[in-house]
Amino acid sequence: MTNKRIQFGWAFYDWANSVYSLVIATAIFPIYFAAVSPEEISFFGTEFESTALYSYSLSFSFVIVAILSPFLSGIADYSGSKRTFLKVFAYMGSLACMGLYFFDADNVYLGIGLSVIASVGFWGSIVFYNAFLPEIASPEEQDRLSARGFTLGYIGSGLLLIINLVMIIFFESFGFPDTGTATRFSFLLTGIWWIGFAQITFRRLPYNVHHRKPKSEGYLWQGFRELRAVMSKLKEDPRLKVFLYSFFFFSVGVQTIILLASLFGSEELGLDSNKLIATILIIQFVGIGGANLFANLAEKRGNILSLKISIGIWALICVLAFFLNREDPLVEYKFYGVGALVGLVMGGIQSVSRSTYSKLLPETQSTASFFSFYDVSEKVAIICGTLVYGYLIDITGDMKASALAMSAFFVIGFLQLLRLRRSAWVY
Repeated sequence: MTNKRIQFGWAFYDWANSVYSLVIATAIFPIYFAAVSPEEISFFGTEFESTALYSYSLSFSFVIVAILSPFLSGIADYSGSKRTFLKVFAYMGSLACMGLYFFDADNVYLGIGLSVIASVGFWGSIVFYNAFLPEIASPEEQDRLSARGFTLGYIGSGLLLIINLVMIIFFESFGFPDTGTATRFSFLLTGIWWIGFAQITFRRLPYNVHHRKPKSEGYLWQGFRELRAVMSKLKEDPRLKVFLYSFFFFSVGVQTIILLASLFGSEELGLDSNKLIATILIIQFVGIGGANLFANLAEKRGNILSLKISIGIWALICVLAFFLNREDPLVEYKFYGVGALVGLVMGGIQSVSRSTYSKLLPETQSTASFFSFYDVSEKVAIICGTLVYGYLIDITGDMKASALAMSAFFVIGFLQLLRLRRSAWVY
């Protein structure tokens, strides 16, 4: 059953698309956005702090994915076209990244709009990418293969981030007139990297794995029926439901922290871009070890224990972030330490969550539909997290309350995991 060539092609999509997650969603773009945007932005007649509006725009992108992905996944399962949908979203996201080259202080709305499209492309493609995991790997292989994908993602995105940083710092040597132009060129390079390396994945992933032969009409209705059948199976499986509840709550914290950590460092702690980038690089390279560490723990001691330990560390991170103070002369080094902890558990909790859900699935040909519920849980979690984060910024004027609020979501996620009954291969 195992095809190493297909498995490598699947995992390599993390190498391709993780540059969006690092360069656009986490590192360079949020810092650039905060630097070129005014403190307050008028949007449909309402004044917003620029960081709050950016948080709300991310929420909007996840609303779009949460609405579209279940129906599209039903169509993909019915027609056997997961790879086609993966391509469509990947091209959409990468082209939006390239378009960010034209974003500057004179067209803030263009930057917000393209960042929304890039987010939809990235997260939409993940739905169909994840759905291949149970089809190309046995349950015994899934923890390690999932971790391999995240490891490749950390290495690839870290490499491109370093290339971009060298280009931005030594902009004159690369023929750029200023750092702003070099920064915008990094967005263009990110889109090219994403779609260029994704061609390896597109060539190696199988098309129509289950050899389905759909009728030439009624795709939307048939896709809806496919989705409804999966919903019925989810309702009948208490383990899947409990896991999705837990996954939703701890994803609120994980994804919100990943998306808005750079803004926390720059706006709340007053750290300059070089220190923020250094922290992000620490996170990336510690994350390589973290993903494999928690995958090994899942194999030896069980997935649920691995997730419980990850969640506990995440809750601690939120508390530590609350006590960071810009007046502290050691705040820079403490921020590095918190970043190292984030790196340790970031890849671990994401890779083990993906493989755990894959193992819990029943025998099915509707993997995209099943994974759409997994991904919608994550997107709704991000919507809630970014809205809570943005709202607390608006009413308190700082981000510390937002950071501390995330710990409550980890606690609830941990308590949900306690409800899962013991199962030999999950535990």
